Amino acid sequence: MPQPRTDLSAFATALAERLPDTWTSEYHRHAAYEDQFPTIERLWDTGHVDYIVSQYVLGHDAVLHGPGNEQLYVTDRPLYPHQFLVAPLEPKGFKPHHFRYVDEPNGIAVPHDPVRAAAAVTRRLLPRFHEALDAVHHNARLQPEPPHRPAAPEVAQSLTLIWYPDGVVGAPYASVPAEARTVLYGCYFQYSPHESAFVLPASYSTTDRALLIQTAVRHLTAQGIGVDFRHAAPTAAPARPGRPLTASLGAQPPPTNSPAAARR
Repeated sequence: MPQPRTDLSAFATALAERLPDTWTSEYHRHAAYEDQFPTIERLWDTGHVDYIVSQYVLGHDAVLHGPGNEQLYVTDRPLYPHQFLVAPLEPKGFKPHHFRYVDEPNGIAVPHDPVRAAAAVTRRLLPRFHEALDAVHHNARLQPEPPHRPAAPEVAQSLTLIWYPDGVVGAPYASVPAEARTVLYGCYFQYSPHESAFVLPASYSTTDRALLIQTAVRHLTAQGIGVDFRHAAPTAAPARPGRPLTASLGAQPPPTNSPAAARR
């Protein structure tokens, strides 16, 4: 763990005073490693600043507060005692989908001289930051709420297709809605009279059966008929034949026709 530098607070204050408009600095020293998470989780960076905060334990940082709730993150650059890191923070109050398709403005390394650092931030970082902020605000105006996928509509009828142990897919005839029968016939399901069921024979290849079932499901759901699949209930194993009755306890075994008995 690199030792925190003692000049970060003074540098951040001097940097804030030299940025365009009005900026203030807020310095934080972290007593525990977890204390830095609320800030670094808002880093608007996928470059070297994000890499550094994920690889090093940084004991302190500063947040610069600017116009329009803009915020910049400032911290040490490990192994480079004459440089600091400055990176944008994601604005608060927006939802994840507002940041979609918006390029991260990313942070930069700056020299420890506040004058030169302010010039680098003003020239290289703030234009990207403002462009990204404008894009996020535009997305928020265009689509305030996330584009959640709608739930499936309620269905008045449903069909349960059953996978049978012999590989056949089907359903008892009585459980098939009348509107679904034409679709099943069109997808090569057959009516088996002795089974009283619609069945898709196992003689079709696995690929063909998958395509036919997929087609049937697509047509049925388009007609508002819900479809689900289940495996057939396991059949009970046949009972094992009972063992032949043996002599009751205490009974004498039947006599044997041994040669010794015959000579008596």
